[in-house]
Amino acid sequence: MFADCSAANFCVKSWSYIPDGVLPVFWRVVYWTSQFLTWLLLPFMQSYARSGAFSILGKVKTALIQNAIYYGTYLLIFIVLLIYAAVHLHLKLSWTGLQTIGIAAANTWGLFLLVLLLGYGLVEIPRSYWLSSSNEFLLAKAYFKVAKLATEKAAAEETLADVMEEVSDIDRSVRFNHGLRKCVDTILTKCPTRYQEEMGRNVEHSGREDGAVPTKRGLIKLHEKVISAVQRHSQAQVQWSLLLDEALHLEDVAKSQNSALRVITSSPTSNQLGWFRRFIYTPTVEWYWECVFRKTSCRLLAVLLSLLSVAVVWSECTFFSTRPVLSLFAIFIQKAEQSVFIEMVCFVSILFMCVCVYSTVFRIRVFNYYHLIPHHQTDAYSLQFSGMLFCRLTPPLCLNFLGLIHMDSAFSHQDKIQTSYTSIMGSMRLLPVISDGFYIYYPMLVLLLCIATIYKLGSRCLNLLGFYQYFTDDDWTSDLVDEGKELIRRERRMRQKVEDGQNRRWAWRERYGVQATSERSRAGYTELSHDNSPETEIRKVAIGDGNAEEQHTSLLQDNSSDEIPNRRSTTGRYLSLSPSLTGLFDDV
Repeated sequence: MFADCSAANFCVKSWSYIPDGVLPVFWRVVYWTSQFLTWLLLPFMQSYARSGAFSILGKVKTALIQNAIYYGTYLLIFIVLLIYAAVHLHLKLSWTGLQTIGIAAANTWGLFLLVLLLGYGLVEIPRSYWLSSSNEFLLAKAYFKVAKLATEKAAAEETLADVMEEVSDIDRSVRFNHGLRKCVDTILTKCPTRYQEEMGRNVEHSGREDGAVPTKRGLIKLHEKVISAVQRHSQAQVQWSLLLDEALHLEDVAKSQNSALRVITSSPTSNQLGWFRRFIYTPTVEWYWECVFRKTSCRLLAVLLSLLSVAVVWSECTFFSTRPVLSLFAIFIQKAEQSVFIEMVCFVSILFMCVCVYSTVFRIRVFNYYHLIPHHQTDAYSLQFSGMLFCRLTPPLCLNFLGLIHMDSAFSHQDKIQTSYTSIMGSMRLLPVISDGFYIYYPMLVLLLCIATIYKLGSRCLNLLGFYQYFTDDDWTSDLVDEGKELIRRERRMRQKVEDGQNRRWAWRERYGVQATSERSRAGYTELSHDNSPETEIRKVAIGDGNAEEQHTSLLQDNSSDEIPNRRSTTGRYLSLSPSLTGLFDDV
């Protein structure tokens, strides 16, 4: 890239200039690698990861069988496009032509997904930042999510219990000398520890064979069910913990809004604070951010993102017009005189489009088959599915951006020097139905998708189908918010009780531990000074009081002092410091 060109056509080489032969090779490697991943390798790995077979060969066989329909469908689509191009377009079926048809088919499918995801993200991202400026909205939505997640958590626990009961029956029916016992042991290793211990006790008590012996196919299906149930249960537990912490934090912020001390009073929690929260993000700094600056910052960011969204929608609807140029991004590129400005405009524009598209991928949930969960709880199938989407969406996203800035001759219909990226795509004009029709007019659909997202038409349809979404004017939402509020109240009381118990134990140890130390020192000094042996104390007690019961008590006390020295104070008071009483308040 060159800039600062004078009238004599003398250009200064930019600092980011790359030689002509580098980028085509780079893009060719990146493009075909991503296509190989998204269409061949990752679908195979998805089936491999979900397979319940007990050997590598069995997993590979299962993956190939499951992907036969998948690969056959894409092969049929490619053959149809090939016949259409050969008959109607009189295209010579050379290697270059076949590459062009394959690239056009892949980009068409990618552009179809891209516009759907982009139309949602262009509206939802600015709106989410605007709504997040209100702590009341976030707290009500957290209550709603807690109520929904409580139902999912209960369902996951019930499913896991049913599957573990089935595994327990299989464990009792397959003897240790059976040929399928190794498969059963493999299934048992995937079960939670408490269920493994319970099954071990049941086998020891029963000691007999119950039920019919299963087949290997049945064990493979059971293995799949165990893996799925355990993963779902673990995900529900982690989500529940994170959501409780979030709701409790939002309640703390709401209570500290008018705090005279200007600190956030944190709720009882078992999580240890890191160095960042102890030294940098202190309660005072947190109060200023949550109660003063966050609202303004989120709304300013929402306004800025809304302007970028409007620019993207306008450019998507008008980028086909070259005279006059109506695309805002194309105007910015043409008006920029230095390479630094061109790079900044391109970087900010494509970064915003990537955030809108990829953030939508992160929010997608297809029942329990695909769901990205934080804290390393996402299963292999969902991770590979998201990788497939990223590989599919990136090439059409880059091609669409080049069309927005009029750098692709297939879109702008201008004779320009091709970019390194479009040079490896081949001439899309070989397929006029795609280059002159779909690629130009389909992106205009983003406007309709944005309008549908503004009025939440998709969420309302899901709500009617029973997949409840958060709406401020819905009766079901109000009921779930009240239910979530009660669940959070119970959790806060439970955590408060745990913290009170820990504080009492700490105070007990601090108080009586120091007292015992000082009294043991005083007792040791007294024994050195007066030479009072335990036998002498026994005799004194026996003479001073003829009560046999008190004598027996004193003898037991002196006997315990012989086994654990200096556990008695000089006044004869017994200090309860034995290890058996360490967790005295554990049940409080």
